[in-house]
Amino acid sequence: AVYECLRGGLDFTKDDENVTSQPFMRWRDRFLFCQDAIEKSQAETGERKGHYLNCTAGTPEEMYERAEFAKEIGTPIIMHDYLTGGFTANTGLANYCRKNGLLLHIHRAMHGV
Repeated sequence: AVYECLRGGLDFTKDDENVTSQPFMRWRDRFLFCQDAIEKSQAETGERKGHYLNCTAGTPEEMYERAEFAKEIGTPIIMHDYLTGGFTANTGLANYCRKNGLLLHIHRAMHGV
């Protein structure tokens, strides 16, 4: 679906805020799959594309691990549910993103609880 949306003309797509790392869709596999879709659609359209990867996790350390992996594979933007993760964790993740050249989308729905 990510590839089809990006190839069809959208510039960005996003994970649902409920999607973190369920047994049927682990975060690392999802990140790689989405990055492949980004790269394929960019190559075909010549346009800059992106997908908001949900880095919300049970601990700040897990969020940083996910953010670092997103950076390593070349994803330009991540997402965090700040009500679920907590205000202090959000500030830390924002500082991490600023230092590491990642865009951060803050989701506020708290549906991940």
